[in-house]
Amino acid sequence: MNELEARLLAAHADDDRAALVRLYTEAADQAMDEDAAAFYLTHAYVYALELGALQAGVLRHRLIDMGREAPLQAVSDSSR
Repeated sequence: MNELEARLLAAHADDDRAALVRLYTEAADQAMDEDAAAFYLTHAYVYALELGALQAGVLRHRLIDMGREAPLQAVSDSSR
């Protein structure tokens, strides 16, 4: 097990969600392929949403840029 995996497991054991956002983002940055990066970014994004963390927007945009998340559609006044 590498050092990052050990830190992720420790953060899960401690239910340290702020650390999980940071660590999953770090894992995504180090990922060797796009699928792995998207997997880690998705986890970071979910934990950031749970915390109401500002990083959630940045993580979401990274997922959109990867084609793993869709941008929000504008709602017109006529469709309400």
